Amino acid sequence: MKSLEELAKIREEALKKVDIRHDREGTRIVVGMATCGISAGARPVLMTLVEEVKKRNLKEVVVSQTGCIGVCRLEPIVEVYRPGQEKVTYVEMNAEKAKRVILEHIVNGTVIDEYTIGAAN
Repeated sequence: MKSLEELAKIREEALKKVDIRHDREGTRIVVGMATCGISAGARPVLMTLVEEVKKRNLKEVVVSQTGCIGVCRLEPIVEVYRPGQEKVTYVEMNAEKAKRVILEHIVNGTVIDEYTIGAAN
């Protein structure tokens, strides 16, 4: 690093890589990882989603975590955000369901209705 300008450029590039709050292309998968989610089994769900995205080399898919999504009795909860589409909320998730969500919803574009919050109510 030779100048403040170079440091500023490095900082800007790093912020782009970690900032998921701004509009970006691609799909975001968000897992509720508050105490309620973790105690219900969200950690294996998160890890499975990350592994499946990596295994399938899905470059336009970002998996992240958030706090409580607000419906603790339906944890683990996973939300899928796709550009130009409504958010899909999957509930009572486990690792096997997470694999199916990646294959059917993320790769093939078909929402798995029986896993959604609408089916759970």
